[in-house]
Amino acid sequence: MLLMLLPAKLAAQGPPYQTDDPVPVDLHHYEFYIFGGADGTPVETDSTGPAFEFNWGAIPRVQLHAILPWGSINPSNNPIYLPGGTGPAAFGLTDTELGAKIAIITESKYIPQIGTFTMLEMPTGSYPRGLGVGKVWYRLPLWLQKNIGHWLLDCGAGETIVPQTLYRNFPYGGFLLKYTFGERLELGGEVFTHGREGFATPQTQASTLIDLGISYHLRHHPGEQFLFAYGHSIAGQTENYAYGGMYWTWGKDNKEPQPGIAWLQGATPTTGSL
Repeated sequence: MLLMLLPAKLAAQGPPYQTDDPVPVDLHHYEFYIFGGADGTPVETDSTGPAFEFNWGAIPRVQLHAILPWGSINPSNNPIYLPGGTGPAAFGLTDTELGAKIAIITESKYIPQIGTFTMLEMPTGSYPRGLGVGKVWYRLPLWLQKNIGHWLLDCGAGETIVPQTLYRNFPYGGFLLKYTFGERLELGGEVFTHGREGFATPQTQASTLIDLGISYHLRHHPGEQFLFAYGHSIAGQTENYAYGGMYWTWGKDNKEPQPGIAWLQGATPTTGSL
């Protein structure tokens, strides 16, 4: 029965959305997130949090990425969904995510930015308790982005490779449209879809969701944002998605003083914005 459980999987896509982007962190810059959320179906609801994400612009056009997540699994234990969704609830460390985002083609007037964001999910979660897959698994996407005035478009697709019993390899993809109001507010909406993920997951069937999200840049804290998104399925298996978190960015800039955040840099930010 423990094999029916799945760790939370919110960490896979670009916060607060499930659709990611192909733009790495600038060279010698950093990003840090503290976040939590949930993703569930009638079979099972999985939560993430607290979770910590760190991104580093290590070399030009390349971002290194890591997420250390805690989370919970909450099977419905409804016999109608056998052989999935059965077993006790559990909370603990789930699988750790490592990855590299690489810009293949940079954006120009008529050409979108194109890049990859390969991710390895390391088996740090307890497999017997259902908090980890028990083997390394992979996400292999290709993403595109284009800025048009105050509008931003992201889209792409990929394949998830999970070499484990009761799991399946499955495709996923999304389209995100976001609009910036002034200097502090961004509103976005996306359509995101994925295939069947296997009986050891809540997503035993394919699903397509619409998610709405917000990013708010804090007035007196350059480089700091509040992020939130919520979505629900419109086709396929019933599914809910939610994300909430805080985001900071800082780094070396030859043109402006470092923005940063006080508790990470030991200094109060004085200028700059995202």
